Amino acid sequence: MNDRPNSLAARDIAYYFHPATNARRHEQVGPMMIERGEGVRVYDDQGKEYIEGLAGLWSVAVGFGEQRLVKAAAEQMAKLPFYHSFSHKSHPSAVKLAERLVSIAPGMAKAHFTSSGSEANDLVVKMIWYYNNALDRPQKKKILSRQKAYHGVTVVSGSLTGMPNFHRDFDLPLPFVRHLTCPNLWRFGQPGEGEEEFATRLADELEKTILAEGPDTVAAFIGEPVMGAGGVMPPPRTYWEKMQAVCRKYDVLVVADEVITGFGRTGNWFGSQTYNIEPDFMVVSKAITSSYFPLTAIMFTDKIYQTLADNSAKIGVFAHGFTASGHPVGTAVALENLDIIEEKDLVGAVRRNSPHFLERLKAFEEHPLVGEARGVGLIGGLEFVSAKATTAPFDPPGSCGAKIAQLCHEEGLIIRAIGDVIAFCPPLIISPSEIDEMFDRFGRALKRL
Repeated sequence: MNDRPNSLAARDIAYYFHPATNARRHEQVGPMMIERGEGVRVYDDQGKEYIEGLAGLWSVAVGFGEQRLVKAAAEQMAKLPFYHSFSHKSHPSAVKLAERLVSIAPGMAKAHFTSSGSEANDLVVKMIWYYNNALDRPQKKKILSRQKAYHGVTVVSGSLTGMPNFHRDFDLPLPFVRHLTCPNLWRFGQPGEGEEEFATRLADELEKTILAEGPDTVAAFIGEPVMGAGGVMPPPRTYWEKMQAVCRKYDVLVVADEVITGFGRTGNWFGSQTYNIEPDFMVVSKAITSSYFPLTAIMFTDKIYQTLADNSAKIGVFAHGFTASGHPVGTAVALENLDIIEEKDLVGAVRRNSPHFLERLKAFEEHPLVGEARGVGLIGGLEFVSAKATTAPFDPPGSCGAKIAQLCHEEGLIIRAIGDVIAFCPPLIISPSEIDEMFDRFGRALKRL
């Protein structure tokens, strides 16, 4: 093409339709073109250095430029670049990874691989329907999720997601999903209500919803141990214990979406361990390969497996799978990634560094525009408000967060503005001095605001 734009940025604007982006605004502002990464830092095409305060998309646990993962991918690519898992076929890295995941995930018996968290949560719903049909419970199909939950963007997982922007003009959510109150006491608690009282009220809401819908129609409750993309919201004390008790009472399955919280983020291998969740299904992704390769695992209990297996024998097949399910390169990278997490004791590092991380985060709560600072492990959020006394949001929503994000970029820090919540989720390899540098850069941006 003779009129082809010269620069990569101009070609990006000309040809690339971006995810999760205002396309018209992108035509005006163009992309931040990231060319390389090393450790907790990335560099743009002008050579400017940034601390990646969100680990890419909550995901690069072992940092950027980890040559062990590059080597693992290259060696597997040279040996067996692709094979599938259909019709009794397998390959070594998928088997080894399934065994390893089941060994570290409490209560889980089997692992099934796919490529993204959205695909995985979509499949979990299919598995739950398949499971209940096998048990001759054809009406037990409704899924309970939460407002501000994030579970993906496919037609089904996008319906589980509880944020309006992921529904608007996509004709979502589908009618089998019900959304419960977001478990953030600061924003949704009643005057004078404590954490455990709030948790009790939400468990009562869950029970009333199940009874109103009919227990024979409600199949499962899905939740992130810590809500991530909805605004970084750890649950109130006793929340998960009380919600699970109601689910068990009415034979409602529990699905833990560990896409963000898995592999050390909260100070344990899984967020389910941090919050005493005993799920029937667990979905992990992102940090399983540090996002060096697309991979997700769905794990589930032996009780679930036995029913699925019996039904596959009855009708002849479990008729679901993707070409890339259990991809040999992805599973090989995951195995090496888990080796790095174990050898460097990154789960222990999160526990050791979390108090300092949270102390630095909480210090910003004194700022007149910060309504709440919240976090656990190495994930945290600051919610900005127009009036601290009333917790009134900005008008329009997101206007403050967008300004802060831009100022952070100028100061050499990449964070995530979720409306007017600023999210921090750095690589697990971050050091105490790098934590200080990250928050110092944020502090400079905040002063300029």
